[in-house]
Amino acid sequence: MIAILGILAALIVPKIMSRPDEARHVAAKQDIGTIMQSLKLYRLDNGRYPTQEQGLRALIEKPTTDPIPNNWKDGGYLERLPNDPWSNTYQYLNPGVHGEIDVFSYGADGKPGGEGNDADAGSWQ
Repeated sequence: MIAILGILAALIVPKIMSRPDEARHVAAKQDIGTIMQSLKLYRLDNGRYPTQEQGLRALIEKPTTDPIPNNWKDGGYLERLPNDPWSNTYQYLNPGVHGEIDVFSYGADGKPGGEGNDADAGSWQ
């Protein structure tokens, strides 16, 4: 079993290491998926998503602005808010442009749009 894992690692790691930009986009999409799941749990508990003003911070600290959630989970919905793989904060829109809410990263350049490494990664993709 360990030998099989070693062989798989030997085959996969060089491919990932040779494409770090692609690996960063994959990591961003995984983070966004985790944040979206946390937002869905927040909505199940509180009947709505955090407002734009409350933002993603509502997942780690109970909001103090209206509407104050009545059933906010002790300890929050995430341990901490991750930064994207380019060390920028994830963006949150409520209402969203692509869905009820949007969570996204602006990519390497930190600006909307872009291609390749600068392309946005979002919950709608």
